[in-house]
Amino acid sequence: MAFLSRSAFNAAPPTEVPGALALDIDALTKRYPTGTEALRGVSLEIQAGEFFGLLGPNGAGKSTLIHCTTGLARPSSGSIKVFGHDAVEHYEEARKAVGLAPQDLNIDWFLTLEETLDYHGGYFGMPKRERKERIAELLEAFSLSAKKNDRTRTLSGGMKRRLILARALMHRPRFLILDEPTAGVDVELRLELWHYVQQINAEGTTILLTTHYLEEAEQLCDKIAFINDGQIVAQGTSQELAAQYGVAGLEDAYLELVGRKELSRAHVSEAAS
Repeated sequence: MAFLSRSAFNAAPPTEVPGALALDIDALTKRYPTGTEALRGVSLEIQAGEFFGLLGPNGAGKSTLIHCTTGLARPSSGSIKVFGHDAVEHYEEARKAVGLAPQDLNIDWFLTLEETLDYHGGYFGMPKRERKERIAELLEAFSLSAKKNDRTRTLSGGMKRRLILARALMHRPRFLILDEPTAGVDVELRLELWHYVQQINAEGTTILLTTHYLEEAEQLCDKIAFINDGQIVAQGTSQELAAQYGVAGLEDAYLELVGRKELSRAHVSEAAS
């Protein structure tokens, strides 16, 4: 793994409202034309510099919340502010502050790594010279320099994950959203990605993480929120969530949330004995 220089991950100088929350969601609802209500009055605050986890079962509303935050979906009611900028009314300013690393590998298979990052930087209005310098920084930071002229379709799964994260950081966002960033990767790459994102956070970038790996959330996140059926049902540190559900740890608290406490390690051990 390459040495990660401070300049590679530093967020851009703040242009946002002084003292504003990184993410401020108030009474957010999202109804689809089918009648499905994916979000039902969600309110959530993430402080600048925080590493925040969002956990919930499939269909709980995690992806819809991310889509509303990044402009991929329009809220039905309520508000979303990113560093003080309304994600609907002031979309351009809000979107500039956000870097998104989605779960799906949504990269153009016919572009090179260098072109992938260059196009992304151009979309966010970065001048050509700045894009060139930033691309070199990120390719070096993520140990991808030797592959810069390769087509993305030739990369291994792990390298594609690194490229997705590098692309999300290309425009120096202050707020990074990681949607299942280690889904389907091996243990070595998972630990490597943990190291990357911990350093990014230490350099001042706010991070929102969604994951189904509870040990990942427990290891990385300062604070965690449980979302279920389109609502935030609990939030706090891992210890606070465990205390709230009257269990030993985050895993058991999550199993209580989804109604599967019979799967807890303690319960399985008792059944086995």
